[in-house]
Amino acid sequence: MGSGSEVVEIDSLERGLLASQEVVEVEAEDDETILYSASFDEMEENFVKYQTSQWVLYSLLLILAWGIGLFMLLYIPVRRYILRKDIRSRKLYLTQNSIVYKVTKPVPFPCFGVLKKEKHVLLPSVSDLVIEQGYLQSLFGVYSLRIENVGVRRPPSDDVQIQGIANPRAFRKAVLLRLANMRSEVFSRQVSTIEDVPNFRLVSPSKSFKHDSFPHSGELILLQKLEEVGSSVKRIQTLIEEQQSQTSEPVD
Repeated sequence: MGSGSEVVEIDSLERGLLASQEVVEVEAEDDETILYSASFDEMEENFVKYQTSQWVLYSLLLILAWGIGLFMLLYIPVRRYILRKDIRSRKLYLTQNSIVYKVTKPVPFPCFGVLKKEKHVLLPSVSDLVIEQGYLQSLFGVYSLRIENVGVRRPPSDDVQIQGIANPRAFRKAVLLRLANMRSEVFSRQVSTIEDVPNFRLVSPSKSFKHDSFPHSGELILLQKLEEVGSSVKRIQTLIEEQQSQTSEPVD
């Protein structure tokens, strides 16, 4: 009986540990609030067909060239398996400060493991999101989303490119709306700081009264100029009176 109760306790402890680990993983993923999450599920079949047709075209060309395309045609089932694992693992979402893209796909030979990729693009470095669709992509309704960076222009190959996203225009609209909100917040902060600068002088009524009782430097200069003009006018008046007195003495 004692051994049975011990086994039950061990099982409960293991479940508790696993549950706590899952909670920690969820909290680690939810460090930032997700504002918008893109979806790839609706485009899985079209994406796989598009990539498979592209692979077949390349393999046929290589058959005519060197015959390597025959091995590529035999590799198609493995290729389709990798494509499905790839698009099912993709995660693209918008947070308050960045665009996050995560993908986990098998290597060209799946028996050797998987390849994990995680990309964070800060929103202040984003200039635009470009939606592209080539001729072959238009046949299958597949779109490519390219994230352009601010600053020195680089070739499009250096930008983050994501294929197979469903409704890319909605994701682009969400990102541009968030960028506009961030810029308006920065502008409002700058305006508030500019408005708060004169308020530092009005600390208390007594200090403001003392500050207003003394004239500004511009007013002092104006008063000095007025005093100089007044003194010069008085001097001219005295000179005129002396001349008049001198002219009146010979007449007498």
